[in-house]
Amino acid sequence: MSSDSSKKRKPKVIRTDGGPQEGKRGKADGEQDARYYSEECEVDLRDPIKDYELYKETCQELQRLMAEIQELKSRGVKDNASEIDERRVQSCVHFMTLKKLNRLAHIRLKKGRDQTHEAKQKVDAYHLQLQNLLYEVMHLQKEITKCLEFKSKHEEIELVSLEEFYSEAPTDISRPDITLTEPHQQTLARLDWELEQRKRLAERYKECQTIKEKILKEIEVKKEYLSSLQPRLNSIMQASLPVQEYLFMPFDQAHKQYEIARHLPPPLYVLFVQASAYGQACDKKLVVAIEGSVEEAKALYKPPEDSQDDESDSDMEEEQTTKRRRPTLGVQLDDKRKEMLKRHPLSVTIDLKCKDENVLHLTFYYLMNLNIMTVKTKVTTAVELTTAISAGDLLSPDSLLSCLYPGDHGKKTPNPANQFQFDKVGTLRLPCLRWEEVAVPVSVSSTHLGTAILALGEHGVVPVSSECQHLFPTKIVSRLVKWAAIPFEDYAELPYTKDVLEAGLAEDTDLYYMALIERGTAKLQAAVVLNPGYSTLPPIFSLCLNWKGERTGSNDDNIRAMESEVNVCYKELWGPKPGYQLLTNQLQRLCMVLDVYLETEPHDTTVEGPKEFPQEKMCLRLVR
Repeated sequence: MSSDSSKKRKPKVIRTDGGPQEGKRGKADGEQDARYYSEECEVDLRDPIKDYELYKETCQELQRLMAEIQELKSRGVKDNASEIDERRVQSCVHFMTLKKLNRLAHIRLKKGRDQTHEAKQKVDAYHLQLQNLLYEVMHLQKEITKCLEFKSKHEEIELVSLEEFYSEAPTDISRPDITLTEPHQQTLARLDWELEQRKRLAERYKECQTIKEKILKEIEVKKEYLSSLQPRLNSIMQASLPVQEYLFMPFDQAHKQYEIARHLPPPLYVLFVQASAYGQACDKKLVVAIEGSVEEAKALYKPPEDSQDDESDSDMEEEQTTKRRRPTLGVQLDDKRKEMLKRHPLSVTIDLKCKDENVLHLTFYYLMNLNIMTVKTKVTTAVELTTAISAGDLLSPDSLLSCLYPGDHGKKTPNPANQFQFDKVGTLRLPCLRWEEVAVPVSVSSTHLGTAILALGEHGVVPVSSECQHLFPTKIVSRLVKWAAIPFEDYAELPYTKDVLEAGLAEDTDLYYMALIERGTAKLQAAVVLNPGYSTLPPIFSLCLNWKGERTGSNDDNIRAMESEVNVCYKELWGPKPGYQLLTNQLQRLCMVLDVYLETEPHDTTVEGPKEFPQEKMCLRLVR
């Protein structure tokens, strides 16, 4: 730009009140500026957009003036100094405008922040009011819930039914004309009736308390009388001992027995009480007694006394045991087995006296760790038996109580838990003990069986009763010559008993006998299995005939028929109930069928002389 043009161009004055104007401001403008003495008030009247446009114009003009000053200075002409000063003044004016716009912008920013802060405070106040309202709503909801869930005390009271209420309550309390239609009044009336009833019960309770105190006083008086009576009774009992012995009425002894019975374990106590009651009611000869140490029984239920001396003693014992050699595993198992079979110190004995003065002694023990009862038997005969008899096995304590019930061999304990205890100590079989859960009387079948076998063994004849004579012919030639007991091992070795063993009809708990029946040169051997449950379970015969060779059921049909005659058709030989004559009748039938067998056997014509077994009986049929 040339200096002439710059001189001719007039500076542009920018107004800070909103727009540019050339030349000096007028009189009206001066008066208007005088009214606005505060820029904070001016901010409210000015338009921020117009101030922003003014800011851009001012910046443009300032850039233009700076460029012109730079251009004039670059020329280096001295006449340009006045123009540079003029433009410098105009630039200062524009700087003043920018400063004012800056102040106005800061004022606007401050006012905006203040307005924002005021609005935020209003929002916080409204939020606080909202929280207060929500809290009041929650509180009211809780109160409503409490009111809805409220349970009155009368709901816990079991009131009488409505029917009972209207039937028993007086009309001044029930008021049916009102309460039947209003549930609330009905509940109040029922509560009034409940209160009235409780008042009556309270009065009754006081009366009962008075009666109770009176009765307690009477009881105290009677206790004092009884306490003074006990020494007198003791002196009377001591004075009456000779009389009791003379009249065989041992009241004092019975009293002592019942005192000792309090220390029995529950199973033995039940046995003692029931056996004593049975003896008093049904069998005067039945004797029940308690044996053992009462002091040891009392010591079982005493708690161990803990003291310092005991602790010191136990410590000493522990030191000594540690010094000693530890026992081996076998010794420990033996100790465990002995501990498992530990008996209660007290036992109950029952003596059963028979009509022939023979006595069966039963001693019942209680094994505490196994929680079962065991019984041992002993037989005392009225007459001493000097000679050996075949019936002696029936009096053996090991087999006397065997098979009292079907399948009762005494090999398993009645407590199933004992098997786990046996496995723990490695014991498969324990010493021979008879397990019993309750006391049972000895079956009388053994007595009758002993009588029959006693006669067989001593006299060699079969005693047939008069009621059973019709089962046999008048004349029987074959004769029983031997009857003896044999062990199970000998029975099992006999070749003709194999079928009975395989069928499971012979066990080691049964009794085994060998009978020998003879007629002439014929000898019939009969191996007999006798179950202890005789005569409910019949004896089983296995036969072997030695005559012209050895004949058994496996090689001779006639021998098999003879076995069937006594084993299968035994019901014909039972005789009068309960069938204790079955064994004697079977032996007599065996003698009879041997006669039939020998007399009907064909005679050998090559042998000269008379027949060995002439036919003496009339056989109407060849087969049964």
